[in-house]
Amino acid sequence: MPELPEVEVSRQGIEPGLVGQTIESIQIRTPKLRWPVPTEILSTHGHVIRSVTRRAKYLFINTDVGSVILHLGMTGYLRVFSQNTPLKKHDHLDINLTNGQCLRFNDARKFGACLWQGVDDEPHVLISALGPEPLTDDFTIDHLYTRAQGRTCTVKQFIMDNKHVVGVGNIYANEALFLAKIAPKRAAGKVSKARYATLTGYIKEVLAAAIAQGGTTLKDFSQVDGNPGYFRLHLNVYGRSGEPCRRCHTPIKSQMIGQRNTFWCPSCQR
Repeated sequence: MPELPEVEVSRQGIEPGLVGQTIESIQIRTPKLRWPVPTEILSTHGHVIRSVTRRAKYLFINTDVGSVILHLGMTGYLRVFSQNTPLKKHDHLDINLTNGQCLRFNDARKFGACLWQGVDDEPHVLISALGPEPLTDDFTIDHLYTRAQGRTCTVKQFIMDNKHVVGVGNIYANEALFLAKIAPKRAAGKVSKARYATLTGYIKEVLAAAIAQGGTTLKDFSQVDGNPGYFRLHLNVYGRSGEPCRRCHTPIKSQMIGQRNTFWCPSCQR
C-alpha cells in the first residue's frame, strides 16, 4: 500500500502538469470506488488549479470553488498525459485540462477514493481528526511523548496511529524503530522521553530519505514517470526476516503485530 512517501512522490510528480492549468471537464468512468464519487467535483469545470497539496495520504487538487481529494488506496496511481492516450483497464477518472492534458486515476482494486471538499466546507470528516504531519514543526518530541503516556499498546502500533502522527506506515515504522534501537513490541507508555526524542528524529529522517529515493516499490507502487521507488534498496529490517542485521549480524525476526508484519533485530532493539 502506498504510504506517505509514495503519496508525496506522486504529488511532486503531478504538480508541475496541473498547477496553473484550467479544468475543462472531469470524466467519471466508475461512479463508486471505495465510496461513491461525488458529483460535486464537476463544479470545478472552468476553474484553474491553484495548487496540489497533501494531508497524510490524501492529495488535494485545489481550485477556487473547492478541492478534489484523491486517495490511492492499495493499488492506485496517477499519471499526467495527453487526453488521447488509450485507456487501460481500471482507468476510473480523468481530470481533463484545456491544454489537452489530463490527470488519470487508475486503481485495480478500487480501494482508492475520490472525495470533495467545498471551499466553504468544514474539513472533510476523514481529515479532521488526523494528527500532525511528521515532516513539519508540529511533530515534536513533546507531542509524541505526551500522547504516549499511559498507553499499553505497542510502540509500533502507537506511531502508526494517524491520530498521533500521520503517515508512519508499516515499512517506515519498522525502519525508524530499528534506527532508534527500540523494540517494536515495547509498550508505548514504557518508552522514555529520551528514546522518543531519538525516535522522533528517525521518523523524520526515514520519511525524508524515502521521499528523496522516490518511495518504496515492493509490488504495485511506481512513480508518476513509471519508475519504481528505490528506497527498498536501503531497508534495514523490513522484509529481511532471517537475514543478518546490518549492525550486529543477528538474524532479523518477524512477527505479526496489530495484523501487520513486523521486523526487528532482537539484539539491537530493546
